[in-house]
Amino acid sequence: MKLKRWHIWLGLIVSAVFLYLALRKVDFGGVWQVLKEASFWWLLPGLAIYFLGVLVRAWRWQYLLKPLKRISIRVLFPIINIGYMGNNVYPARAGEFFRAFVLKKREDVSVSASLATIVVERIFDAVVILGFVVLNLGQLTHTTVQTNLIDIVQNLAVWGAGIFLLLLLIFILTAMFPRIAQKLLIWLTVHLFPKRWRGPVLNIGERFFEGLASLRSPLDALMILLTTVLIWTFETCLYWSVMKAMGFELGFLTLMLLNGVVNLVLLVPAAPGGIGTFDAACKAMLEACSVGAEMALGYTLVLRMVLWIPITLLGAIYFVREGLKWNMDIKELEVQVAQGTATDGEVEEEAQKT
Repeated sequence: MKLKRWHIWLGLIVSAVFLYLALRKVDFGGVWQVLKEASFWWLLPGLAIYFLGVLVRAWRWQYLLKPLKRISIRVLFPIINIGYMGNNVYPARAGEFFRAFVLKKREDVSVSASLATIVVERIFDAVVILGFVVLNLGQLTHTTVQTNLIDIVQNLAVWGAGIFLLLLLIFILTAMFPRIAQKLLIWLTVHLFPKRWRGPVLNIGERFFEGLASLRSPLDALMILLTTVLIWTFETCLYWSVMKAMGFELGFLTLMLLNGVVNLVLLVPAAPGGIGTFDAACKAMLEACSVGAEMALGYTLVLRMVLWIPITLLGAIYFVREGLKWNMDIKELEVQVAQGTATDGEVEEEAQKT
């Protein structure tokens, strides 16, 4: 993906700052001792449940894509893993684009519509994650966190939830009233874009609206919400299994709060895989729950590894099977898709967009 150099440097600087915060005032000999005493077999059931959650992600995406095309979970599961790998390895969450383009290549689903379903996924994810924080924030009252910090976290979560719920409402209204949305799109395009850009913008916008069609069905929208809750509950089970491996005890609701806060901090732009931001947030939350610095850092390192290595390796296998190259940027991927199933010029339009 073509990125401006300052975007990359900004992510690296942010990651470096947060890594410093995560690693300062830690006895690394103590961390090594904690890791040596860990019962790593506890990770196996946690990983099994985590990948069950990845399977549920494929099921959820199937619901979102249903108005466009019925696609089997067997096809979607590898693409989900490719997306995880892309987000963990490449900058700017390139995995989301990989998913859209691979789906276009495999199933001839519009890139813009596919990206719309991925945006809807992310909004539901954000709402549920922020719900984890808001609903379990009372767990912090039993910790060493200062009251003003609790208020800050609560305000961020409430405001964030409000913003994402508003975005979700806009998408639902767009899906329910497509003619009004189309007229608004035309008006905005005519008034905001030069004439030569209006055709591609309208085409991409209309395809994007198609990707929101699943929100027209209350039952499908409810299933998307329920599967999202299930996904993040399964991921919290992995947090629990790592805790058991490290040999300390926290309540499941506290782990849900930990999961929510960590993913809230991951919204901060950083290097791929949330290097630094993930580590600092996880360690700080555990210390607030009276977990020692060495144990907290050991837990964070193990959790990072089990969240990053297995799914990145699996995604890499599927990535190679698709015939994709590691040094390929988005535009090169678009060319491959265009040579395959794209016939309507959409890939070229997406190239201008990205």
